[in-house]
Amino acid sequence: GSAPAGPARVALVAAGSSDLPVLREAERTLAFHGRAAHHVVDVGVAGLHRLLRRIDELRGFDVILAFAGMEGALFTVLGGLVDVPVIAVPTSVGLGVGQGGRVALQSALSSCAPGITVVNIDNGFGAACAAVKLLNLADRAHPLRGVRATAH
Repeated sequence: GSAPAGPARVALVAAGSSDLPVLREAERTLAFHGRAAHHVVDVGVAGLHRLLRRIDELRGFDVILAFAGMEGALFTVLGGLVDVPVIAVPTSVGLGVGQGGRVALQSALSSCAPGITVVNIDNGFGAACAAVKLLNLADRAHPLRGVRATAH
């Protein structure tokens, strides 16, 4: 891997600080692939104003990885507000009826916001790998945009 170069094109959005271990796994995976990431933390829908205050900033990224446990409402809200790919990462936050992340996973899978991609519970690595592939595809389509564009 290489150190991240160029501007961050991936936003890592966490509902709360309990989601940070999975977010950090995704961040390390992106860094290994030379991709910088920008954090937006503590924007869960229980305080919707916090997310809305940052939404214009989030619309500037090419890919958003969203991390949430509990009921996973962040995925649908974010997916309805941005026009870039959102990769939902359900986290095992939330006890009891949250079933170790299964409720957030089911929420992500049944979201009414179209176009959300979903990875398994606590799979920050898989989400980051999907983001890298999306960025690689975008770089091939627009070589001058990407940090690590390849000549064809």
